[in-house]
Amino acid sequence: MNFFVPCPARVRLLGCPAVKALVQRVTRGAVTIDGAVAGSVGRGFVVLLGVRQGDTEDDARYLAHRTVNLRVFADAGGRMNLALDDVGGAVLVISQFTLYADTRKGNRPSFVGAAAPEEAARLYEAYVAGLRAALGPARVATGRFGAMMQVDIANDGPVTIELSTDSRGGA
Repeated sequence: MNFFVPCPARVRLLGCPAVKALVQRVTRGAVTIDGAVAGSVGRGFVVLLGVRQGDTEDDARYLAHRTVNLRVFADAGGRMNLALDDVGGAVLVISQFTLYADTRKGNRPSFVGAAAPEEAARLYEAYVAGLRAALGPARVATGRFGAMMQVDIANDGPVTIELSTDSRGGA
């Protein structure tokens, strides 16, 4: 199956990496909003998810599939060869529009490449739904889209990997 989707013309000048997930392997992760823990996980991933103009629900579903199947947990031989399901891991997803900061001019980042909040929220929810379909709702926690959050991450390794839908091929 060819997952290649051409870059929309309106974002071509900004590059076209599409939906981006910064995946951190963790021993634990939690997100606090207004002093209360909104979501937490033990062993698994904390994912910072960025959505760009022109992204689609297909992009979000594809990236959820890639996240669930990412093999970065050690097998019996100590090699990174196991995925979330293999280790009973969970995922905490945090919306992160700042992944699309453009810092090419000056010292103040621009976020013109990030999707509008309404569109980003819809695709964030599509990504989360894809994870929940694969792992079950109990193994997927979230922050609150658009909220000011404090994120506690115990990065394991450390292992941090960027996934994006630009890896779909075609180039």
